[in-house]
Amino acid sequence: MNKIVSDGLFGLTLSIVAYKIGVWLNQKFKSPILNPLLIAVAIIIPILKVCHISYDSYNVGGSIITLFLAPATTVLAYSIYLQLKVLKKYWLPILVGCLTSCIVSIGSTIGLCKLCGLDNTLTNSLIPRSVTTPIAMSVSEKLGGISGITVAAVIITGIFGAVAAPLLAKLLRIKNPVIGVGLGCSCHAIGTARALELGEIQGAMSSIALGVAGMMTVIISLFL
Repeated sequence: MNKIVSDGLFGLTLSIVAYKIGVWLNQKFKSPILNPLLIAVAIIIPILKVCHISYDSYNVGGSIITLFLAPATTVLAYSIYLQLKVLKKYWLPILVGCLTSCIVSIGSTIGLCKLCGLDNTLTNSLIPRSVTTPIAMSVSEKLGGISGITVAAVIITGIFGAVAAPLLAKLLRIKNPVIGVGLGCSCHAIGTARALELGEIQGAMSSIALGVAGMMTVIISLFL
């Protein structure tokens, strides 16, 4: 059993199967609450707990998926290319939206952390929670944060945003495709995946916002 668990294929297979179950449930019930990543997490954690499998053993295979985060993010450039004319039309709302989002995200995070009495290490770990994982980890390490906490914060932020954004859009009757900017800025790649489901223009908006917000976060972090 230990040999099977410590094999890289265990963590990789478990992650893929759990995510596929999440995708199936999401497509079957058409509910934003049934986010595939959220379902995968809900499946994997109990299995590791019940079977007494350590995170390190699971992550031997899980880390293989991490290697594809950066390449997968760059693939989003294709959707940007397809909607280049639309993006040129909305370049000002995109830039203003990204800058506002970064300032609000970082400012509110620092403010809430101070209000809750968190130390600098935890605060620095949470500051880049709204940008994609590769960028967030780099910013966190530069600020002296803990990468593991940063990754967890990024995932939670992304899942919450992907679930809440469509519901808020319906509630506020937002139909403009620029909503993709909000998804890309606030919930990075997970939000972009959700934006692509809403439409090609929303996906392109979210894709470019993801990159712009990431760069702005890096620049802002230089002054922290």
